[in-house]
Amino acid sequence: MITSLEEIKKFRKKSGLTQAELAKRAGVSQSLIAKIEAGKIEPTFEKVKKISAALSELDRDSQFGIEEVMQRKIISCNKDDFVAAVVKKMRQFGISQVPVIDDGNVIGLVTETTILNKISEGKNINELHAEQVMDEAPPIVNSRTSAAVVSQLLRHFPIVLVANKGRLVGLISKYDMVAVASKLK
Repeated sequence: MITSLEEIKKFRKKSGLTQAELAKRAGVSQSLIAKIEAGKIEPTFEKVKKISAALSELDRDSQFGIEEVMQRKIISCNKDDFVAAVVKKMRQFGISQVPVIDDGNVIGLVTETTILNKISEGKNINELHAEQVMDEAPPIVNSRTSAAVVSQLLRHFPIVLVANKGRLVGLISKYDMVAVASKLK
């Protein structure tokens, strides 16, 4: 995969990794990665092999497109829907989060956690609307986004939405990514 040391930085950035993340995956120090990328050191063959193997693993993991991973059927709710109706929808479809839509745009996300937080505050979910319990909207990517980038986003969000030309076409949950990754190994 790597034909010259100069390619390490290019592949690392393409994979969406920091120097520290690549170093951890390769079992080397972050300072070694920094020095190699800056051209200040000639690493041993063994170190280059470790780094190359880590980058190859990332490349292998990202050989599937997110279109292969995403769920095409998006279950959503409107901002004015009662939370009780949203809960019913979540149970019906066996999902734990629902994007909140207003005028065709995603404005938030209702999750089991956001609902439980309102219940623990003593709120009656039969009287609340989705807009009153939603969390911030999940990130939206296009279908050409790499699996590595989506994996990074899923570290911080429960789902990632997929849109093409402003139209939602799918969503990817942590479960979806784990299921596909387990098939690759």
